Amino acid sequence: MIDDETLDRAVKAGILNAAQREALLTLATDTLDEQTAEQATAPSVDDQMRLVGGGNDIFVTVGVTLLFAGALFALRSVFVEGNTAIAVAIALGSWVVAEIVTRQKRMRLSSTLLALIFMAAALSLLIEAVMNRVNLPSDLNAFALLALRSEAGPVGLILGGGLIAVAGLYFFRFKVPILAGVAAIAATGLAFLGAVVFYHDQMVSGAVAAPLPEQLADILANALAVPLVCGLAIFLVAVWLDLRDRERQTVWSDCAFWLHVVSAPLLVHPLFILATGQEVLSGQIEPGLSASILLGLMMAVFVLVALAIDRRSLLAPTLAYFGSVGIYYLVNGAANTTGIPPFALILIAIGAMVILFGAGWQRIRGLIIRPILPTSVLDRLPPIKA
Repeated sequence: MIDDETLDRAVKAGILNAAQREALLTLATDTLDEQTAEQATAPSVDDQMRLVGGGNDIFVTVGVTLLFAGALFALRSVFVEGNTAIAVAIALGSWVVAEIVTRQKRMRLSSTLLALIFMAAALSLLIEAVMNRVNLPSDLNAFALLALRSEAGPVGLILGGGLIAVAGLYFFRFKVPILAGVAAIAATGLAFLGAVVFYHDQMVSGAVAAPLPEQLADILANALAVPLVCGLAIFLVAVWLDLRDRERQTVWSDCAFWLHVVSAPLLVHPLFILATGQEVLSGQIEPGLSASILLGLMMAVFVLVALAIDRRSLLAPTLAYFGSVGIYYLVNGAANTTGIPPFALILIAIGAMVILFGAGWQRIRGLIIRPILPTSVLDRLPPIKA
């Protein structure tokens, strides 16, 4: 920036006149103020999730909750429960309110709530469409469901495909990130349905024998491949979005946050069962030394991946699941010898890890990730601010 003395000499030399000098100073001051404001409001690269927009956003969220709760009770008093008019009215009402709250004011928390209200109303309409198409028997059991094989495809497309389409339409209009998670859950549901239909057709054709009761647990264990593959696919999409926005400043970064939230349990649960040998039906676990080692290695891998991509949203469900179930069996022996309740040790261990990662996340990233990853990889990951 040119200083005042240089500008004064330019005026004396006839290069500038006094009015031009003042105009240049004003322009330079305004530019500096804008840059300072942008730096103050720019989100930090620290697993930023722009969910709450401030006190007014929370205030409006309370208003949205009261408005639609009252509207739901009022509509139920006018229409018969289950009438499609209720869902249509709620969907239209949430869309109209979103035009103001989301499109104009960009309130984050209330916009998320409005999106979920709209999707709930849309799901209700889709379920009603399925009920009108398929006559479900009053005595619903496994054999009755198998008899509906011909309707499986249309039902899946109506529910799963319809939910994805509605979420896409709403996102195209309002850019609400949580809809990425909703679409991912719907796609996972479609994948589950496809796997069930495929297995049913294999049994009918004779390619696979019908399972005996004692084989049911093994079949369910093999079915864990579906959530594992879906979780991995969702995780890869989330990482791809993160790599497109290393500075975490666009809506796609927020979409990646919700995709990580969805993918984490889909990945953790199957891997936990594979590591510990948990019996799927009863939930019993009898881990030996090898299972405990695998469990510890899996937790370490999840921690490293979360640190590398700078996503605590991936780590939080992992710690919660492993902490509530896995660590119980790891510390149960210590509890039996010391007399301390296992639940207390679980709380201490998980609480200490959460505080450690929460308070020193970027410093831990720098200490662990910098030495183990090459510069070419680090340059593609979110910057480490330590």
